[in-house]
Amino acid sequence: MSAAQSDMALEDRLGALQCHFTWDLNPSRNKLWRLKDKLQDIGTEEGCKWLGHIYNLQGYVHFQLGSTEEARSFFSRAAEAFRQTRGADEGPWLVVTYGNQAWLHHHQGERAESRACLSKIDGLRTEFPSQDGLHPEICAEKAWTLMNFSGEQQLLADHYFQRAIRLQPGVVEWQTSHVLGLVNMSKHSETGVEEDIMKKLREAKEQDPENLYLAAVYLLQLAKKGQPDKCGARELATKVLINPVSSYSGIKALLRLYRTFPSMDEAVALAEEALKLHPDERYLKRCAALSYKWKIWEEDSHSSPSLIEKGICAHEELLSLYPHSSFMKKIDIAGIYAKSENTKAKSEENFQQLLAEDLEPAEQQILFNIYANYLFFTQHNHKMSIHYHMKAAKIPIESSHQERSIQTLENIRDREGNRKVDKFLSRLKESQE
Repeated sequence: MSAAQSDMALEDRLGALQCHFTWDLNPSRNKLWRLKDKLQDIGTEEGCKWLGHIYNLQGYVHFQLGSTEEARSFFSRAAEAFRQTRGADEGPWLVVTYGNQAWLHHHQGERAESRACLSKIDGLRTEFPSQDGLHPEICAEKAWTLMNFSGEQQLLADHYFQRAIRLQPGVVEWQTSHVLGLVNMSKHSETGVEEDIMKKLREAKEQDPENLYLAAVYLLQLAKKGQPDKCGARELATKVLINPVSSYSGIKALLRLYRTFPSMDEAVALAEEALKLHPDERYLKRCAALSYKWKIWEEDSHSSPSLIEKGICAHEELLSLYPHSSFMKKIDIAGIYAKSENTKAKSEENFQQLLAEDLEPAEQQILFNIYANYLFFTQHNHKMSIHYHMKAAKIPIESSHQERSIQTLENIRDREGNRKVDKFLSRLKESQE
């Protein structure tokens, strides 16, 4: 076989692997930065069942961002984490990691090392065959990756979790993450998830009683269904506060619960108490900033200058803590500035800076929708508000922001008989058919 044929054969084998490099993740650079921060906030607490998966995804993200040596290190850590959590040196859980390493070696021109990884994978497939062609360990890691990678991939993640659980029932963390993914698909619902998902959530909680994040999500769903458990929430908050800081700790879900049951003030107090216990944790600073924003939004024009100042300072600090993934925080700051007569001019300045940035279509859609509302409610500029709602609506991405802009335009058409809006909506409907 010639060298060219050998290289082609190697690339064919690499393309047939099951790993992050072959899962059609197609990340944009902005998404990679957001995911990098998200994974960092999950943390790497010892004993976490998803530690190997976290390291694998971190390795892939770092590679895509150009940090090859960081990627190499994370893939090695992934292999070691799997060995520790599974209690064995080799097993099917290493197939994805070896696949990632094979691709990294290939991209670095390290052909011998890449082939060595492929040989390891062949050995694992022989030793641990799967009855339907894809081992449940691989299905579970693919599901977890898709679930964390993109909201648009939730249905596919659900498919792979179901497949993994069907092939290997009884793995608690797979069942927990599967249910959490199902809940996440309905996170904007004010009335909570459907009863069949609620039943799965209860079952998962019984099987995974030490999972505080799951417990917080369960209490939040109960509250949405009109069954708030205030005592349970306060008891859970006590446990969350003494646990290691992580986005998996349940603190954010608890804050969402606290803002309504018992009150917004208690949500702010909980966020501040957590931050007082761990003053250097950026994730808790993010949670505190979120609680201030909620309170400012709730009080609207009646927010005190001190609360607005607190909200601005908290969000400005986040810009330095999340320099590459702070798009929504910039929008939040602009919105908070608009709540005070003293800073309204700065609000418009911030929006104009955002409008001038090179944003992805999904980000543009979010910005146009929010800016349109700002123009209407704060600037009282009805004409320009309609203009930006149209800009948000015509970006061909289905989202809650597009839906809200279309709904606003439909209301304007029905209420005012606006012919320009009517024509726009007719053309938009034709383009979507």
